[in-house]
Amino acid sequence: MKLITTAIAGVFVAETQAFQDKRGAFARLFCERELSDALGARHIEQINHSRTSVVGAVRGLHFQRSPHAEIKMVRCLKGRVWDVAVDLREGSRTFLQWHAQELSATNSLMLLIPEGCAHGFQVLEPDSELLYLHTASYTPSAEGGIRFDDPALNLTWPLPVADLSERDKQHPLISQKFSGIAV
Repeated sequence: MKLITTAIAGVFVAETQAFQDKRGAFARLFCERELSDALGARHIEQINHSRTSVVGAVRGLHFQRSPHAEIKMVRCLKGRVWDVAVDLREGSRTFLQWHAQELSATNSLMLLIPEGCAHGFQVLEPDSELLYLHTASYTPSAEGGIRFDDPALNLTWPLPVADLSERDKQHPLISQKFSGIAV
């Protein structure tokens, strides 16, 4: 498992190698020791799985506020997605910048999204499945979101948006007064 840095501090791509033989394949999906630089003293508290059927569907952009902010690690188990992390951290030099990474069942990559960054993805293949590892439990009162099409982000999705939840349609646009979230 190898951590690759991105232009946004704390956003990493974890590269893993699958070992294959005539029986199939084996890959390590998580190693606390090897991810310790990104995790610090935090531990995995929750693991989630999602399946999204419609190509072009967008989920996000979601985050949790302190004191329930979380590091989120996202891996594609089936299909292919375009995964996005948006820096919302107050005082960050990359505030409102984003990093996108294609995740697929075949490329064995995982995106690590630090506290204070929003996360979302777009489905590129039908019935794509994601595995999420979180360093905090989901807390409804701490959840937040920003619009997938917020002009302040200039985020370009690879496909036309085909499906969006009612909740995600209602996320606010970033106002000029928004200085970020404290982590």
